[in-house]
Amino acid sequence: MGPTDQHIERRSHSRGIVLKDATIITDDANIGCSVRNQHVHGAELRVDSGATIPDRFVLYVPADDASYRAVVRWRRNERLGLQIY
Repeated sequence: MGPTDQHIERRSHSRGIVLKDATIITDDANIGCSVRNQHVHGAELRVDSGATIPDRFVLYVPADDASYRAVVRWRRNERLGLQIY
């Protein structure tokens, strides 16, 4: 991508940059994480690089006073992209 190339946004929902503590809740464990951006249908999390995260879990976000069902859509190192509902 050169200096004259423009970034084309392909996302259907804008992401709000946030920094919220959260907990991934699985059948076997509760894993601390942080929410880095969030929108109505998804979120990006940062997790400890050694953590084993299943493809489906409940995400509890105390700042929202809410729990979300989540499905992992992508993984990059300590980052996870989620669909939440």
